[in-house]
Order: sequence, then C-alpha cells, then structure tokens
Amino acid sequence: MAEEQLEGNLMVAQSGGPTPVINASLTGVIYEALNHECIDDIYGGLNGVLGILREDLIDLAQESQQTIQQLRVTPGSGLGTCRFKLTNRQDFQRILEVFETHNIRYFFYIGGNDSQDTADKISKFAQENNYPLRVIGIPKTIDNDLPMTDHCPGYGSVIKYIATTVREIACDNAAMGQHDLVSIIEVMGRNAGWIAAGASLAKRLEKSHESGLYLRPEDAPHIICLPEVPFVPETFLQNIGNVLKKQKYCMVVVGEGLVGPDGNYIGTQSTATDAFGHVQLGGIGEYLSQLVEKHLGIKARTAKLGIAQRAATHCSSKADNDEAYLCGRAAVQAAVAGESDKMVTLSRTSTSLYECTTGLVPLNEVANNVKTIPESFISKDGMGLSVQFYKYAHPLIQGEVDVSYQGGVPEFAQLSNSRIKKKLTPYNPS
Repeated sequence: MAEEQLEGNLMVAQSGGPTPVINASLTGVIYEALNHECIDDIYGGLNGVLGILREDLIDLAQESQQTIQQLRVTPGSGLGTCRFKLTNRQDFQRILEVFETHNIRYFFYIGGNDSQDTADKISKFAQENNYPLRVIGIPKTIDNDLPMTDHCPGYGSVIKYIATTVREIACDNAAMGQHDLVSIIEVMGRNAGWIAAGASLAKRLEKSHESGLYLRPEDAPHIICLPEVPFVPETFLQNIGNVLKKQKYCMVVVGEGLVGPDGNYIGTQSTATDAFGHVQLGGIGEYLSQLVEKHLGIKARTAKLGIAQRAATHCSSKADNDEAYLCGRAAVQAAVAGESDKMVTLSRTSTSLYECTTGLVPLNEVANNVKTIPESFISKDGMGLSVQFYKYAHPLIQGEVDVSYQGGVPEFAQLSNSRIKKKLTPYNPS
C-alpha cells in the first residue's frame, strides 16, 4: 500500500449496461470525495472511457445536493455509458494525457467484467509511465457474474422486479388457463443464469415435517431454464406436460444465453457482436414458444422483459441501493488510504442474520472471468432452483426505495452537466 497522500482531482465514469442502482454508487463516490481534503475537484467522464478520450468532462461538485440525492434513485447511467474497448497504445496515451492535463489522481470506473479489465489496463499504463494514479473498480452488473464478490450491485433490484413481474403475470395466467396455457418469460443473462434464477423468489417457501423447507412446486414459475444446464427439448416438453396435468397453466422463465448440449447458443439468430466480441443475444423465448406449439399443440405466450429489467427503479431493492452506495464510498476511502488496482467487493459477515460489508480484490483477478451458479443452487432436475439459492438471494431484494412522483409518474434527476473547459486538441477514438 502506498503511504504518501496524493493530492489532485478525482475522475469517475460508468460503463456497460445500466442497472437500477448504478447511480447509487456514483452518489456514494461524490459524497465520500467531499470528505477528503486531498481531493480538489470531482469530475465525471461522459459516456465512460469515450468521454475521457474526447475530454468530455463535467464538474460534479457543481450539482445541487437535491439533484445528487435524487440521482441515487434514478435509473440509467447518470454520466452516460459505453461499450468501447481500448485497443491501441494511442488510446491509453490519450487517457493519460487527459489525466495529466486535469491533474486526475483518483480514477473510479463503475462497471462489470469488461470495465474492470479496462480499469486494470489504464492503471498498468499509468504505472509504466510513472504517473501517480490510484484506480479502484466499483462493481456493477445485473448479471451477478463477477467473481470474487458474494453478489453484485444491481442484481438484487433486477430479481426483485422479475419476481414481482412473475407473480403479477401468474395471476393473469391463473385466470385464463384451463390446463392449456404456456407462458414464457425471457430474461437477460449471457453466460450465467443468475437473473433467471431470481424468478424462483416468486415462489413461497414452506416447511414440512418430512422434508424440511421447500419451494412450493405449484407456484410460478414452474420451469426455469438456465445457461448452466444444457437444454434438451424432449425433457423440456415432458416437464411442461407434467405441469399442465396438475396446474391450469405452466410458466417458464428462460435466460437469453441458453445453450444446447454442444455448448452453442439456442434461438439466437443474430451474428452481430459488440466491441468486446459478445454476440447479441435474444430470441430464445420465441424459439421455446414455437417448440411448444409445434410439439404439444398448445398456444404459448411470450414476454421479453428487455431493458425494463435494468431500468425499473420503482421496483428496486433498498438493500441493493444501500450496498451500491456503500461500494461507492468504500472505493474512495480505499483510494485515499493508498489502495489501487483493486475492485470493491461485497461479503456476508453472518450466516444467520444477513449482514454485508465491503472488501477489496485485485482487478486482474476479476477481469474477464465469469461466476456461474453453483450446482448446489440448482434443483436436481435442472429445471428450478434449490432452497439454498432462495436463502442466498432472498436478503438481496428486501426493502423499497423512496422514488418521488410528479403528476402521477416518477420524477428522476437530470444533471446540469457543467462542462470542464477542454484544453487539448480534439481526439477521435478508433
């Protein structure tokens, strides 16, 4: 740990897909930065590293306290976001040039797997060029697939929304079904099924003398398809038939990254990729719907929740919001204390009563790694989740945030975006 105290300005930016609580982490950074005399100004990079490359910076200290407070419960990325990969030395040189010009000594990047990799590379480049800079990654992803942390800010809120939506749709299905209705809900989740798994929280937890705690099988969702379990059409169709023998309807929740026994994505027809080489997913819900109608002769309805999953702050988790805010503050505290090249983590401190604290792990141990659902969390038939998963996820959805309303609809923060004067020649990222 470095001992000298760095004095200068702070830069914070956001990257990747937004979450309902990504701005809570940003708010935590801002409020904590105001507590330290070694930090002079607080800058925001617009649209992630793209804004830094273009020297599109704003003065966050100029925002009113009311705006910052409201920002904490505002969806989307308040600073804007990007999916841009730094690919050449010129880009890194430009970022360092911007940092030197504006005396940036503290850099915080709020994002997922790829963002942590970017933060790690920026930090290493600064070290190679003997530029004093402290870099801390702040975790963000609804996918909950970052390793080294118990869970990720954003996850609790998205599964609270999905579990709520499942219960609401279940009421509709129960009214309409006559043992002939299949309802398929497609949710996000590329390589890990954490989001789809969260739908199981819609089930009620009960206790029997014979088997102990169990999730009610008659409650929706009746089938959950996870990327961790290779999809076999015959097994899937048989399970639907078994459900409809007992229930008026069968609800299926499926993650968009479902794969077959060969490991290839199912139902994805697009070949488009982003800057990091990720295939654009989507369409598995329609694929399953056609499968049901063709082989069972039953009408299947589909619902693709899309970006509503990551924007539904009105149905977000207070526990999640509080922890996201905590991560932002912890990042600043760590950097001021001399830490760098680390990502903030969340850790459970109790196995009985849920308590959570923050920690730090090296960025290079997080970048480009994926945490999948452990086998103990998946039911024996591979089509649902276990009580162990319920106990893991249930504390993460507790509480509701206080969203203000105006004219009957939610009122969200809008930053004034007080621009920092550009001092460098224009730069167009490649």
